[in-house]
Amino acid sequence: MTSPLDQMFERSRWAEQLDASQRERVRSETVVREVAANGLVCRKGETVEAWVGVIEGLVKISSVSFEGKLVTFTGVPAGGWFGEGSLLKDEPRRYDVIALRDSLVSYVPRATFQWLLDTSIAFNRFLLVQLNERLGQFIATVEYERLLGPDARVARCIAQLFNPLLYPGSGRQLRISQSEVGYLTGLSRQRANQALQTLEASGLIRVEYGGITVADLDGLSRYEG
Repeated sequence: MTSPLDQMFERSRWAEQLDASQRERVRSETVVREVAANGLVCRKGETVEAWVGVIEGLVKISSVSFEGKLVTFTGVPAGGWFGEGSLLKDEPRRYDVIALRDSLVSYVPRATFQWLLDTSIAFNRFLLVQLNERLGQFIATVEYERLLGPDARVARCIAQLFNPLLYPGSGRQLRISQSEVGYLTGLSRQRANQALQTLEASGLIRVEYGGITVADLDGLSRYEG
């Protein structure tokens, strides 16, 4: 039976481009951990020792100011990898990563990550695309946080979670609750629910038990309310 980690590698573009010996080394050196809901996947200020992938579940990347103000940067669903920027800059982690539900998380050690950089052209190309997509995502987030209303913010947030380059293999369905949408957008559960109903009435999504199915991803990405 294929393990969850093997399934994760099968849907990761960078892993499928490695040869058999490279893939086996990465697999053997990767650590898999179960993280309970509300548990820390990574801590702000710690030394960055791994590249992190979400095998199952959903996590959020956020930071808390000295005054206690919480800022959520993005969510990472199953199939997503993050933390390459901190590894490349060799600096303490600048954000907390918290599991929004029980999650299974993989940690590729720093030494393995550096070895891939030194030995795999395909991996380096993947990182260029990954970093470019992440930059575009963060620029878009700043834009819609400042310019758009709650309904449009929820639409763009959901659309980001279906980015085929950052989160491959997600298809058109995502396990996410109304509360989790609220956490990722900085809205209350009630306001997030109202936005989801509006988007469903517009024919952009279908809200189902325990998740969301996207009917019009392009429409979500352009929605302004």
